[in-house]
Amino acid sequence: MKWVTRSHVHIDRVACPWLISRFIDSEAEFLFVPKGEIEKVVKETGAIPFDAPGVELGHREGRCSFESIMVKYGLQEPDLMRLAKIVHAADIEKDIDTDPIARGLEAIASGFSLRFPNNADNLVRQFEVYDALYAWCRLQAARKT
Repeated sequence: MKWVTRSHVHIDRVACPWLISRFIDSEAEFLFVPKGEIEKVVKETGAIPFDAPGVELGHREGRCSFESIMVKYGLQEPDLMRLAKIVHAADIEKDIDTDPIARGLEAIASGFSLRFPNNADNLVRQFEVYDALYAWCRLQAARKT
């Protein structure tokens, strides 16, 4: 499937493709376009929009887009729920201090954006960060059981 979001990836626009490709659609193709072109691209390609204003898989009911995707696809594993808390706090500026890891993730995302302004290149590189963070979340969840 094709998925579309705004260009200039940052926290949610990296975390969501990671989540989608790892747990929902292993052959996902991601399109990055200016905010004003999302609706046009959806009509032309049938791509599923995410992390864009007014879309189902966006910021809704106090959730960040990562959390909205988890709700839509019924992802409730404790390790993913822990990762969702980190992503939410890092992505929602007013909630940045609700998780001790959020400021670090935001700093890492900003650094990657400065080093790799190409969206696709940035995703490939940051997926390693999310794989590592998810592994840590799995370890934390295992310790609680």
